[in-house]
Amino acid sequence: MPADMPAAAPERIVRDFLAAMEARDLERAETLLDETFTMIFPGSGVMHRLDELVAWAAGRYRFVRKRITAVETCDGDAFTAVFCHGELDGEWPDGTPFAGVRFIDRFELRHGRIVRQQVWNDLALARP
Repeated sequence: MPADMPAAAPERIVRDFLAAMEARDLERAETLLDETFTMIFPGSGVMHRLDELVAWAAGRYRFVRKRITAVETCDGDAFTAVFCHGELDGEWPDGTPFAGVRFIDRFELRHGRIVRQQVWNDLALARP
C-alpha cells in the first residue's frame, strides 16, 4: 500500500465496490478496478469484466445483497488483502427469497485499485 494511502482506504474501496455492484452501478464499480482485474466465484471460472459476472449470475439469482459482519485487512509487500464475510440475502430466478447464506470475499488491492476478487459462498447448498 502506498505510504500516502490512509489505513482505512482499502476497506473503504472494497465497501464502495460492493455497494456499487449491489446497486448495479457497473460504471462506478469499474473505477475501483485495476486494468489487470480478475475475479472468480464458485463455479464461474476466471472473469475479467463486470459485465461477464452479471451475465454469468443472471441464471443463478435475480439479485443478491451482502450483509457484512466483519472486514479484515492485511497489508503485505506486494498487495493489501481485504477479507469481508457475512450473509447473503436475495431472490432466486423464480422470485423465491433466500436469506442467511454464508459468504466470504477476498480482495487484493494494489495502489488503491482492486486487482483480484475471490468469492466463496453456500448458495449451492441453499438453492431449492
